[in-house]
Amino acid sequence: MPELPEVETVVRGLRGPLVGRTFTGVTVLWPNSIKTPIPELQERLPGQRIEAITRRAKYLQFHLSGGDSLFLHLKMSGDLLVEPESEPRHPHVRTVFGLDNAHELRFKDTRKFGRVYLVADPAQVIGKLGPEPLADEFSVEDFKRLFERKKGRLKPLLLNQEFIAGVGNIYADESCFLAKIDPRRAVDTLSAEELEHLYEAIRQVLTAGINHKGASFDSVYRGGEFQDHFQVYGRADEPCLTCGTPIIRVVTGGRSTHFCPNCQQ
Repeated sequence: MPELPEVETVVRGLRGPLVGRTFTGVTVLWPNSIKTPIPELQERLPGQRIEAITRRAKYLQFHLSGGDSLFLHLKMSGDLLVEPESEPRHPHVRTVFGLDNAHELRFKDTRKFGRVYLVADPAQVIGKLGPEPLADEFSVEDFKRLFERKKGRLKPLLLNQEFIAGVGNIYADESCFLAKIDPRRAVDTLSAEELEHLYEAIRQVLTAGINHKGASFDSVYRGGEFQDHFQVYGRADEPCLTCGTPIIRVVTGGRSTHFCPNCQQ
């Protein structure tokens, strides 16, 4: 599943070809992806111009001239393609948004888990999300307050989108390594100093991910290079790049978790 840096990379790539364009229609090829009633989507969206495209957590948000917001969530395998309407569509395209320049925005989604929402009130989709970890106004003190009266292990908490937005499996593992904290730690045992290190690590790792255009593992998320800079994620049994100790992989909260048992005691 794409995480904050991958979604941010997609957003930045779409702004050039899409901002200022007007939607002309919607073709739904996989109805289960559409979380707004399909007749409503097809009636309300055409004629609305794309004023801006931003990201909130792992959602893409299209700010529209009519006051609505179009939200897309890529889930596990979603990809967005801007292609001429005359070009044949990939067989895994699930939703097609017509544009006023004879092009289409095509939502390609092999596993069919992607989601589409058209709402007047963004809070209907993103109202329960936690804070953005890279926001200028999100301070270390704000971060530490998130942990007050929290219990359980660190890794599952970092993956909870209502706790903090946009962090997924890769960037949680990499952040914990940079902060030198075992991702299996009970959160109520973390000191104020450790939380400060974790705050800085999360922001540093996410920023590095964005600078490298995310991580690419297959043809869906192409062009990213952050996978070439992983310290622990996906490196089970390989030597730690800091101390040489083999990286360990365990399952925490149902998710693969990678860490160095020497550096992250």
